[in-house]
Parts: sequence; structure tokens; C-alpha cells
Amino acid sequence: MTGSIVQVNISHGGVPKLPIAEGRVSSLGIEGDWHNNPRFHGGPTRALLLICSEVIEALIAKGYPLFYGALGENITTRGIDHRQMRTGQRYRLGEVMIELTKVRGPCAALDVYGPAIKQEIYDRQVKAEDPSTPRWAMSGFYASVSRTGMVRQNDIIALVDQVV
Repeated sequence: MTGSIVQVNISHGGVPKLPIAEGRVSSLGIEGDWHNNPRFHGGPTRALLLICSEVIEALIAKGYPLFYGALGENITTRGIDHRQMRTGQRYRLGEVMIELTKVRGPCAALDVYGPAIKQEIYDRQVKAEDPSTPRWAMSGFYASVSRTGMVRQNDIIALVDQVV
């Protein structure tokens, strides 16, 4: 799988995250990005959150008032099929190497876009880690960082290998 970075996003906590031209990625995420609830967001196994632009565009078409960064993603991708994303996959994003760690469980912060949005992007099958559901990874995928560096809009994202 190969795609690209549509947008790099950070916030001072919570949603939305807003675009930046480029970001330096450390083992804990993009420098300058903060989390309102570090118990559930951030840390070495949740350093970055990736969401596919195609998911956001499909939700916009259904009437949700979204934009890139609205769902709290650090990296908005294009060309990566969320249905093919799996825990243990390693990707190169520009200079950075990441490993997908876990599908994100949406929280109440997303209710600002309509309380039904969580059901649109997450279901029991996703919670049970069953990738056969059409909602698989629509809520985003967390990743750890194995090589730090810079990420920029239009950087290539390429699947390097599958660990597990």
C-alpha cells in the first residue's frame, strides 16, 4: 500500500487538531501536540493517530460537519485503504517509521459533530478486532514511532512490512 500525507495536525488538547506545514515526530508524537486525557491518548503506543481522508470525505457526504483534523488525527492520509490496515504493519511516512498498534476507540469528544458519528465509525466488530466489518479503522489507527524525523504534507506513505 502506498499513499500520501494530505495534512499534518496538532492541537493544544482535544479536537479539532489544526494543520501545520510540517512536524517533527518524536517517540511520543508530533512536537507541540497535546492531549486532554493522556490516560487514553498519546504515549509511546499511541504516539500518532492516522485517519484516511476518504473516511472523512464519506462522513462529510453523509452530512457530518467535518474537515481534516476534526476527528483528532495527527496524520490525514490519502490512498491508504483503512480496511487493509492491521496492527503490526510498519509504514514509512516521509523520514519517519511507524508501526500500527491499535484501532482507536472513539470518545465523547467526537459528539460535537453529532452523537451518531461514533456508530458510523466504530462497532462491536471493530472493538472485537474483527477487520471484516466495513467500519474497520474508520475511527483511525494509533501508531508507535520507531524512527523519528520530519513529516510534511504530500510526503509519501508506504507500507514497509507486517510485523505480526
